[in-house]
Amino acid sequence: MQTSWLKSSIAGLALCAVAGAASAEKANDTLRVAFTKELENVDSFFNSSREGVVLQRAIWDGLIYRDPVTNEYTGNLATSWEWIDDTTLELKLREGVTFHNGEPFNADDVVYTVNFVSKEENGVKTQRNVNWMESAEKVDDYTVRINLKEKFPAAIEFLSGPVSMYPDQYYAEVGPSGMGLEPVGTGPYKVVSVVPGQHFVLEKNENYHDSPKGQPEIGNVDIRTIPDVNTQMAELFSGSLDVIWQVPADQAEKLSEMGQFTVKNESTMRVGYLSMDAASRSGDTPFSDLRVRQAVNHAINRQELVDALLQGKSKVVWTPCFPSQFGCDEDAAQTYEYDPEKAKALLAEAGYSDGFTTELYAYRNREYAEAIISYLNAVGIKTDFKFLQYSALREMNMKGEVPLAFLTWGSFSINDASAMVSQFFKHGSLDDARDDQVLADLNVADSSTDPEERIEHYSKAIKRITEQAYWAPMFSYNTNYVFTKEVEYTPTADEVLRFTTMSWK
Repeated sequence: MQTSWLKSSIAGLALCAVAGAASAEKANDTLRVAFTKELENVDSFFNSSREGVVLQRAIWDGLIYRDPVTNEYTGNLATSWEWIDDTTLELKLREGVTFHNGEPFNADDVVYTVNFVSKEENGVKTQRNVNWMESAEKVDDYTVRINLKEKFPAAIEFLSGPVSMYPDQYYAEVGPSGMGLEPVGTGPYKVVSVVPGQHFVLEKNENYHDSPKGQPEIGNVDIRTIPDVNTQMAELFSGSLDVIWQVPADQAEKLSEMGQFTVKNESTMRVGYLSMDAASRSGDTPFSDLRVRQAVNHAINRQELVDALLQGKSKVVWTPCFPSQFGCDEDAAQTYEYDPEKAKALLAEAGYSDGFTTELYAYRNREYAEAIISYLNAVGIKTDFKFLQYSALREMNMKGEVPLAFLTWGSFSINDASAMVSQFFKHGSLDDARDDQVLADLNVADSSTDPEERIEHYSKAIKRITEQAYWAPMFSYNTNYVFTKEVEYTPTADEVLRFTTMSWK
């Protein structure tokens, strides 16, 4: 959906640059990056945004590392691990590692971190990332055991992703609020300063251990929150930024044609979907009727959205999970052809021959939400559109106050279906279906150590969720990365901006 306005706007930005894009801050060894979304808290356990994942991987380390290209697991803060029994994992820890504040890393840090984040009352934002752990215990200074509440075969995957290790003494002293303002980890970058939601300055950890993440090459990273993409592009042209990402397809295409910047497109694990309040948590709502939910699914031309708006490596998705995730069985999913007349007929059967009006919420990609709204309007579903900050919308979702929302989920880049389908359909605070049959299947799938049994029950859950049309899954996302010619970077398919793999040309 390119417009003359877009073309002239980008052309105008180009003219603002006296001699093309200004040179990157290579001379000062400072990479200048823009975030689009405000990060509510840098503490990685107390935010659930993609920007938080990016900083998490830069500032902290996990016990295990999964290579984003090969998907192979290797040790990071742990050097080896073994299952003592189905619910006990013993790990040998790396010696000689220090936190950014000088605290030595050892078993005490693992025990404190696990025992703190696994307690629900401590309020970790995404409970699914940590609530499978019961506790941790110290065997000796460099050996720990993590005790699981029940069998959880995805434990290694989670330990390689969202579960970072924190310094026990410092975290006990400052807590999540203090960690959010002055973060301390063992990761490849140290935090110089934080202006919450606005500005984050990092510097290379010169004493970084021999991690599979690799040693950082760029000395400093300066990150500013700039919500407007056009402002980001203007700063890219003026030389005030070196890297922007999550650039819409039409802008990225025009920037690529100009040849002044490197533009790369890569797939992500993020899925966009419409969530409907089938359980009537928000009050009396039409979405408690299966026919209405089916009508929503039939009303939207997903392929047209992908072709016109997302482009790149995006594709239509019918599952409540990302297709590459273990257990995300695409064949089990009910699909809904684009058929607005069928949607109208279903609405009439449900008693809404004249349609109805509902609130629809979103927090990102306003143009995607508006395109979806136009499809809904065409079949008689009128919307009161409310565009909120992510943190505000998430809180409303958790309280069950949202009848219909366009949302996305990137699974913290965890390549297991439990990181998405189980996040939203196990009667937790974000579950708008509350289906006991789905819950029963997911309980088996999440805990079985038999891979075939896991797949069987994830498939049953996916079949039930899609037949009941609890969601209207839409599409997978791709990400467009735009950076100056002096920056060398190869994006990965997990939507994690990795500063350790960036360098100057």
